[in-house]
Amino acid sequence: MNASSHSYLEATARQRVHALLDSFEEFLPPSQKLISPHLAQLNAPASFDDGVVIGEGRLQGKTVYAAAQEGGFMGGAVGEVHGAKLVGLMRRAIVQRPDAVLMLLDTGGVRLHEANAGLIAVSEVMRAVLDVRAAGIPVIVLVGGSNGCFGGMGIVARCTNAIIMSEEARLAMSGPEVIETANGVEEFDSRDQALVWRTTGGKHRFLLGDCQMLVADDINAFRQAALDVLDKLAHASVELSLDELSQEQAMLEQRLENYGALHEPMEIWAAMGVPAPQQLAMLEADAFMAMASQYGQGRPL
Repeated sequence: MNASSHSYLEATARQRVHALLDSFEEFLPPSQKLISPHLAQLNAPASFDDGVVIGEGRLQGKTVYAAAQEGGFMGGAVGEVHGAKLVGLMRRAIVQRPDAVLMLLDTGGVRLHEANAGLIAVSEVMRAVLDVRAAGIPVIVLVGGSNGCFGGMGIVARCTNAIIMSEEARLAMSGPEVIETANGVEEFDSRDQALVWRTTGGKHRFLLGDCQMLVADDINAFRQAALDVLDKLAHASVELSLDELSQEQAMLEQRLENYGALHEPMEIWAAMGVPAPQQLAMLEADAFMAMASQYGQGRPL
């Protein structure tokens, strides 16, 4: 990373959204003191923004709505108010019709402190994302924070038009610790960080087709990628179609058939026809994208 770069991974939610956009006006800022109604009952700490920043901004002449999760508060987990802010942003987008909605996700999923309220919130976010797409407004996810994007929000991410990840990012339904707790360390050793990133990290997700762009850990790289995705989506239908769902299902069935018996991501890469998978894994993001695009399995933009 050069001297003018700014790490996306190390930035806070507000730093990310303000650096990504040319201007940003926050809706429901901390001064409104909209905190979770549940955490105080558990003597758990609260945050005046409930761990998510939402608002309207400009991105190189385009009007965008943006939501940025604060991974430093409860791992970016979604509770009732957190989810309501996301849903409210989506509903406002349908009325005001910005050029796009950007979701800067940094989360372990549902906030277990809030149990059913958190689960309901995530389901409402999923519905809201699909409603925004049905209105013809693209929804783009950026993942590059230290918490990755897991749990119900991992599903939300895959409901959007495009996902941009850094190599440091992770994306999955169940987190490594959850898998280990449920099925034992033999199934997945959460302490094996190299295995965690090989399995859920940005490079593997790109090759599998679960994300559309891989960038360096640099806010400016995420910004340019978001602009590139917006330009491509401007000439495409952004609504989720039955044909797209059928293609996705076929891809998943083919993936299971081809790689279901393999347990090591590098074995999957080799089965895809990637020559020297270990060498490809060591490339920087731009070089990796150039080499890996010909082997990827997923939905292009």
